[in-house]
Order: sequence, then C-alpha cells, then structure tokens
Amino acid sequence: MTEPLTLQAFEDDPAALRTTFALYPLGVAAICAEVPGADGPEPVVLVASSFQVGISLDPPLVLFAVQHTSTSWPRLRAAADAGLRLGVSVLGEAHDLTARQLASRAADRFAGIETTTTGAGAKFVHGAPVWLECSVHSQFPAGDHDVVLLQVHALAAAPDAEPLVWHSSGFRTLTPR
Repeated sequence: MTEPLTLQAFEDDPAALRTTFALYPLGVAAICAEVPGADGPEPVVLVASSFQVGISLDPPLVLFAVQHTSTSWPRLRAAADAGLRLGVSVLGEAHDLTARQLASRAADRFAGIETTTTGAGAKFVHGAPVWLECSVHSQFPAGDHDVVLLQVHALAAAPDAEPLVWHSSGFRTLTPR
C-alpha cells in the first residue's frame, strides 16, 4: 500500500519553498546585448535559470523571469525599447564557469569569454547549443519578479552541444541513458 502524501505549509518557512523549487531542473540562458554607454557600446548580461522555450510558435515566443532588484534588466530593456535586439545563448555543459562569471558582479563579466555581436546589438556566447535573437514582446509583474516574453526573430543551433542544467542549487550536465 502506498503511503499518503503529506503536504507541508511553507508560509513560515520560505527556505522550504526555495529548496523544493530547486529540485526542478532548469536550463541556463545568458541574455546579452551591446548597449549604449558613456564611452561607447558596453556589453550587458543577465543570466536566467528561469528561461523557457516553446511558449508560442506563432509568434515564436520564449520567456524568463527577472527579479525586480536586477540592475542588468533595466539596461537591456531600455536597449530593446530603443530597437536593439537581445541575444539569448542557452548555455552548454562546458559553460559552468562561464555562467558563474557572467552572473557575477565583476566589472568585466565578459573577460576571456568568446562572443559574437550582431549588427542589431544582440550578443552571443560561443559554444552554446542554442542562440536566439529576440525583441521584447511583453512584460508582466509576478510577485517579486517580472515575467518577460521575448519574440524570436532569428536562431541557430548546435545539436551536438549538450546543455548546462541548474538543479538542486548547482550546475549539472545531462547523462544519456
């Protein structure tokens, strides 16, 4: 006989919610662009583990969630509102250190990382399994985050590159069965 499921209320234990959510495996994406800066174009990046594809095929939409406290997203959003495109690189299994560096507060997050920037401003990380050039479709408040829908305008893929996965508060890779 199967044991009954016992659910735990978590209102008084937000750590329980975070721990439980961490058990869901997620892809890791670097959302990047060259944005106008005081001394010329500057690379800006936001690393998202909440990235999801296949939200819609017509129009082609993907989404991610961003904390209200993000300092990168307002700069990326302003660039997108001014007509620049955002580059989404779904990071690969070799990018665990790259993901940490891009998510850091270092002055030059892109130091030593190979990238390509399109004429539309989208910046891409080399070696990723998926690259998407996007514009902002819409943005909605959702608790302490905003949900951002991006419309895909161009894409490329490297099917032999394995993805990087965020699971149990750490980077993992997929193991074929």
